[in-house]
Amino acid sequence: MALQDRNRVVILGDRVENISGAEFPLSFDGKESSHGLQRLAETLDIKIVHLTPTEIEFDLIGVDASIANALRRILLAEIPTMAIETVYMINNTGVVQDEILAHRLGLVPIMADPEDFHWRRPLDPPTDQNTVVFKLDVECHKNPNAARDETDPSKLYINSSVYTSQLVWDPKGDQETRFADKPVKPIHGDILITKLRPGQVLCCELHCAKGVGKDHAKFSPVATASYRLLPDIQITSDITGDDAELFRDCFPPGVVEIVNEGGVRKAKVVNARKDTVSREVLRHKEFSDKVRLTRVRDHFIFNVESTGAIPPEVLVSRALDVLIEKCDISKAALADAIGSTASEE
Repeated sequence: MALQDRNRVVILGDRVENISGAEFPLSFDGKESSHGLQRLAETLDIKIVHLTPTEIEFDLIGVDASIANALRRILLAEIPTMAIETVYMINNTGVVQDEILAHRLGLVPIMADPEDFHWRRPLDPPTDQNTVVFKLDVECHKNPNAARDETDPSKLYINSSVYTSQLVWDPKGDQETRFADKPVKPIHGDILITKLRPGQVLCCELHCAKGVGKDHAKFSPVATASYRLLPDIQITSDITGDDAELFRDCFPPGVVEIVNEGGVRKAKVVNARKDTVSREVLRHKEFSDKVRLTRVRDHFIFNVESTGAIPPEVLVSRALDVLIEKCDISKAALADAIGSTASEE
């Protein structure tokens, strides 16, 4: 099998061939492909395809799936953020129980850079260096200006719905000065916390702490972090005329286009990364020997959506730092183990 073929996952109508079965990274069919730092330096590439304040799409090229998955898991579980950890319920006469409210509040994304705070250990007291405090004090009552025949609760009552915008940051120590340019607040002010009716009160104090997603999902800095292999559609024989249009319609828009070559309409793959690998084309017998659906084994298309607390490009950078630190720890442990074995001999 040629190296290019060994680097492809082959999609057939009823199965997937040449899937991962390697005993170690970048080996195929029991045959080793040169593997080491030199090869990694030559093949590794990261290309940013799309970037917004909350989302990033980038290509990670030239690494094994184990590396890509390690990066994904770090994004989900090992980059710290600030989240509501403790809720001191002073008064709650609404219909939602204290425990449910505390859980909902804990999942509210908080705009606070964890790099500006210390870790708080179980016996440590709260300080301005490890804790952010919010207060929530809301009472529902009738709106005196509402029309007599009004039925909309949002107009009939004041504070009928409690939103995250009503969380009030209570700076401690020098926090007001430290964060004058970037006040701590909920990322989204329109998240519904609970609903109240006249006479019902919600009063509580919320303490935010630094944590990671592997301890609780509320600390995860990403809404989604996923990857997929780059599709590679190979046309092995010309597809022309009406067949070209049928072939084009088997793929999502923008994957295949009809081009005119020498007066002949011919199907041409223009952007394979848009393909969802639906295998629709394999349902048509006329294309069975004219197309080959594959995916590139070492080309990963990453999509990361931040919750908003940390920009997505910063998230990826911090995830890489964590991965490097893990490698350094493993190297040191391995060196110690080898040294201990040598001394025993």
